Amino acid sequence: MLTTSARLLRLLALLQSRPHWPGNTLATDIGVHPRTLRRDIERLRELGYPIQASSGVAGGYAFRAGRALPPLLLDDEEALAAALALRMAVSGTISGIEQTAITALVKMEQVMPARLRRRLDALRTAILPIDQSGPLVDARLLATLAGACRDQLQLRFDYADRQGQPSHRQVEPQGVVHAEKRWYLVAWDTTRSDWRTFRIDRMTSTPEVGVHFRPRPSPANGDLRAFVSQSLTMGPHGDEARIVLHAPIETVRERMPGSAGVLEALDAQRCLLRCGAHPQGAVVYWLLALELEFEVLGPPALHLMMRDAGARVARSLARASAVVAD
Repeated sequence: MLTTSARLLRLLALLQSRPHWPGNTLATDIGVHPRTLRRDIERLRELGYPIQASSGVAGGYAFRAGRALPPLLLDDEEALAAALALRMAVSGTISGIEQTAITALVKMEQVMPARLRRRLDALRTAILPIDQSGPLVDARLLATLAGACRDQLQLRFDYADRQGQPSHRQVEPQGVVHAEKRWYLVAWDTTRSDWRTFRIDRMTSTPEVGVHFRPRPSPANGDLRAFVSQSLTMGPHGDEARIVLHAPIETVRERMPGSAGVLEALDAQRCLLRCGAHPQGAVVYWLLALELEFEVLGPPALHLMMRDAGARVARSLARASAVVAD
């Protein structure tokens, strides 16, 4: 004889397995009297499960959509399919839901039995993504980092910066953010006593989870996406680049991603672009791609990069003219 709790879970699983159940059939499958079944249905309704009852020859019970999403019971195969889909979403296969997918994946894997985790890992290694853009980050690593953020646990890991210089970091993680096709960890660096962003694909060791830490106010008033975007834009790229763009600020925002720079309106027809003077020439790229008139205010290094870019364009046009002339 099942206990009441076990019987309710069994009843819930059956109700979610098909659109309609005849009352007598459902009572027989669970092994209870129809009166006991009705009491159990009422208990589930009190817990928020939208169960509709109908009378007559075709009467019975049906699980219907409600105002809120109640807890769902998944069998092994359904849980594997859901977790695998979440891991694919975390990797960026479906744009725009990476952040939500990682929080859902953490919740699911936390309660997943070890036997299912092993099967999930086997499936993950057998499925290869097509046309993956950006560096690959293992979903298990993301789940570990997100779990440490949620539970306020310190992390220790080895890290390599953009120049490949190694360092050992001990941090208090705040959140995991997906931006510009990459994953970042926002954390308080206990050695440097400041907020930092870490590209997760540059972690060179498996993070070690440490002790609890006392939470502190989040950077950027809790908007971690904005903090990462600003870090990418105004990060350690040397001198700050300042360019006047001859277009309304709304027009520029439609053409340029927020991570490319910080925009400030100067007047109705001009705006100021401020960003890190990227050594890779990303500033030059955006100035040419925007197809707008502009004035470079500084730094001198950016003037040199613009001059070199103009010279390359002039040489290309000269070679093209020579080919046409021949």
